[in-house]
Amino acid sequence: MVERIRVSRIGPVNEADICLGDVTIFVGPQATGKSIFLQLLKLFVDKAAIHKTMKHFGMAQQGHAKPFFDLYLGEGMAAIWSEEDSRLYMGRSRKSSDLLAYARPGRTEHPEKLFYIPAQRVMSLRDGMTRPFTDYRAGDPFVLRDFSQKLHEVVQNEIGLDNRLFPRSQRLSEALRGPLDKHIFGGFGLRTDTAAHHGRLVLHPDNGQPLSYLVWSAGQREFVPLLLGLYWLLPPSRIPKRDNIEWVVIEEPEMGLHPNGIGAVLNLVFELRLRGYRVCISTHSPHVLDVAWALRFFKENGGRENDALKLLGLPQNSRTRNLARTALASNFRTYYFRRDGIVDDISALDPGSDDVAEGGWGGLTEFSSRIGDLVAEVANRAPAKAS
Repeated sequence: MVERIRVSRIGPVNEADICLGDVTIFVGPQATGKSIFLQLLKLFVDKAAIHKTMKHFGMAQQGHAKPFFDLYLGEGMAAIWSEEDSRLYMGRSRKSSDLLAYARPGRTEHPEKLFYIPAQRVMSLRDGMTRPFTDYRAGDPFVLRDFSQKLHEVVQNEIGLDNRLFPRSQRLSEALRGPLDKHIFGGFGLRTDTAAHHGRLVLHPDNGQPLSYLVWSAGQREFVPLLLGLYWLLPPSRIPKRDNIEWVVIEEPEMGLHPNGIGAVLNLVFELRLRGYRVCISTHSPHVLDVAWALRFFKENGGRENDALKLLGLPQNSRTRNLARTALASNFRTYYFRRDGIVDDISALDPGSDDVAEGGWGGLTEFSSRIGDLVAEVANRAPAKAS
């Protein structure tokens, strides 16, 4: 079990010491190493499964590091590791591990333990149709190709053609479906439609013509692959979780969504926790940290299940109370990936902290705070209006 990872000079990350919680949140500007770190976490956890998948699809590299990392991380990414300067420490070990060793398949097989929902997930649908692993170029990131293959299997083998994907009662509880229907689907259903294209996904009103993929909203196009990934992770209710999967990575769950839609997606994150998964999230949304901060405050100040349910916008029933208890009990960790390559632990999320990174929650509230300060400055200069 991976609990702590320390790295030096790997890609844009100069120094990082990251302890993983039940829910671990990564924030920071673009191109600061969040995705690289999460993809490496997948590699550390699932080395054997990754090599097995690559071999299955004809991508074996006989242990050569550069071709492997170009195939795994994406074309041009092999240069993230320097044998002279890069260091990697797993757990409490004081001995640096060799990242290049992960390019070589091992002798033992281990089942996959981490499911990765990538930021590029919108690419997993082409004109509303799922894409198999082989539908991509060799230089496209492994996590995207693997995710896309799993969605293809969900739709083709588990859902089936000419069937309703959302709402689908045996996949999510009514309390979780309601906010998704209201804030993301807007009353439309999601179906597999064989009338015009084989296995095409369409939004379907109660009455009227189905809506093809290209006329969906940006948020719907981003969310549907995420929903299908969650369907893979959350089998019918009598089966709590998928096979041997212990970890879930979700990159930028907020993409394209209104804050109310983001809240609906965060409810699904806590459903993952309730089912026993540990979750890692990368985000550019202050809404995600607002919820994490509130739950941490509740936990430290006697907050109750009802407080968590109000925060999450969920009704009271036995299932949602269990979800609220899980959210309150979860250990949240938050890390800020700075532009200079240093990764700060800002898990306390103290808005009054003297540390600018923590007080500004990794820069996510910095812009709003600056606007507020400027408005206050102008207001103080303005002459008083005559009554």
